[in-house]
Amino acid sequence: MAKITKDTLIADCLKINPNSAEILQAVGMHCLGCALAHNETIEQAVMVHGNDLNKLLEKLNEGVE
Repeated sequence: MAKITKDTLIADCLKINPNSAEILQAVGMHCLGCALAHNETIEQAVMVHGNDLNKLLEKLNEGVE
């Protein structure tokens, strides 16, 4: 299974980890339904929403093999 990195697109992140929508929404990223958000990388989304990139990547990769 692929690993989620700072360069992973939101759309791909949602495919890699089925729990990622819940994780992203829990840190304030509520725009997952927006077509533009799906073409953003995790790093770009973090810059907009002011989250800790490393902590978010850890959470997103939990359970991903």
